[in-house]
Amino acid sequence: MLKDFNGYLQTDGYEVYNQFDKKQITHVHCMAHARRYFEQALDNDRELASHALKEIQKLYAVEKYCRENNYDIFQRLDLRQEKSVPVLQSIHLWLKEKITVVTPSSAIGKAISYALTRWERLMLFAYDGRLEIDNNLVENSIRPIAIGRKNYLFAGSHQSAQNAAMFYSLLGTCKLKGVEPFSWLKNIFKILPDYKVNRLEELLP
Repeated sequence: MLKDFNGYLQTDGYEVYNQFDKKQITHVHCMAHARRYFEQALDNDRELASHALKEIQKLYAVEKYCRENNYDIFQRLDLRQEKSVPVLQSIHLWLKEKITVVTPSSAIGKAISYALTRWERLMLFAYDGRLEIDNNLVENSIRPIAIGRKNYLFAGSHQSAQNAAMFYSLLGTCKLKGVEPFSWLKNIFKILPDYKVNRLEELLP
């Protein structure tokens, strides 16, 4: 699916995605995943983990401010350059310093190593206002599918599974576009029989 793709690809740190780090694809990492490792390390080293979490929270405060003030991508980029980049540089120096004093196999060691080895990709969001700091929007949208995954082993047939996938895509689009799905579906079923097949795209939410 991505062999001819040209643009940004934002993922967690799962190594299988490294194959997409090519010239035509800019691979961006997710700050929420890096943050999660420090959260899990609180019981291991509260002082270091808490420091990392507080610094990362400064980055999220910038993102929140941009959202609340309806910043466009250019305003968001300017504010990130002013506020987020210095924090990112400070965190990077801290990571390089602390990696030498923690046990690699410890929870805090793994958290620092995870962030440090992916730092260039974690910083990319601060240099393009179109990018998000994390891929939580995607994670939230696929969570219902992930939760129900075992149920889909018993979709009934291959065609039933495809039908379910299409409905998920359409209803997910409704949600993203602020379209009430039941009203949309009722309207579609009323006008669909008389609609020309080459104009079906007009009916999408």
